[in-house]
Amino acid sequence: MMHLILQSSPIKEEQILSRADSARVAWQQFSEMLAADPGTALQQLGQKAVQFGLKLLAALLIYIVGAWIIRRVKKGLQHVFEKRNTERAMATFISSAVSILLTALLIVVVVSTLGVNTTSIAALLAAGGMAIGMALSGTLQNFAGGLMIMAFKPFKAGDYIEAQGYAGTVTDVTIVGTHLLTFDNRKVILPNGALSNGNIVNYSSFPTRRIDITVNLAYGTDAAACIAKLTEIVREDPRFLDGTTPGAKDPIIAVQKLDSSSVVFLIRAWVMTPDYWPAWFDLNERIYTELPLAGFHFPFPQLDVHLHGNQQ
Repeated sequence: MMHLILQSSPIKEEQILSRADSARVAWQQFSEMLAADPGTALQQLGQKAVQFGLKLLAALLIYIVGAWIIRRVKKGLQHVFEKRNTERAMATFISSAVSILLTALLIVVVVSTLGVNTTSIAALLAAGGMAIGMALSGTLQNFAGGLMIMAFKPFKAGDYIEAQGYAGTVTDVTIVGTHLLTFDNRKVILPNGALSNGNIVNYSSFPTRRIDITVNLAYGTDAAACIAKLTEIVREDPRFLDGTTPGAKDPIIAVQKLDSSSVVFLIRAWVMTPDYWPAWFDLNERIYTELPLAGFHFPFPQLDVHLHGNQQ
């Protein structure tokens, strides 16, 4: 690849020198004509100025009309997406891609209207393709990642996800990035390339979620009575589900393990996904306030030290 670029450099230099020579020759011819016949020279200059002005006016008109058409196309796409209830992430991705493609096409048409040889521009872009590809490698990777996200749909707009060290609600998916809104009202934009190749945790994929909470109580606690009290707390909250709800199971409350200074009780209870955090916070608060009133105490870290007298 590098060898090809080195070979193409002399060709570019020759083209630049040739155009410079042509411009110098044209200027000399105009100078000679201006000296010999000023009227004819100025008349030809005026005609060329008028021609260029008309081209400039036409290019400006094409740009204005084209920009208006692009806006109408974007609004039309939005109307179609709303009418068909298209998923928001898909709609924003397609709208941004179509807008960029139409804008690039409009620029080419405007440049060609001005009389610039688009074939030369295409050849120049092809000759510098490697450099452009290297400069836009990250953007192209993000575009490919956006296509992967649209194809496999690991999440959609409105889902709460965790990826690349950030967690938030998906608001938009553009051709290069995915926008998240965090709980503390920050906007985070994740590159689609890294996002599509990394781990994604989608907390909104299913209608139900399980809450896991551990409760550490002092040794000597009546296990059966404590399990009965924790069961009562869970059942009194209507947000906790039982096995009759699709995707949920009956709550599980049991002794999980015997720790160094406490008995660890485990609570596993299912809730609807939107109720996860409110139920989680309320359950912790009730455990903290109601267990001591029922005679169950939380332990403090402790260390037993045994002293043995010296034997003479």
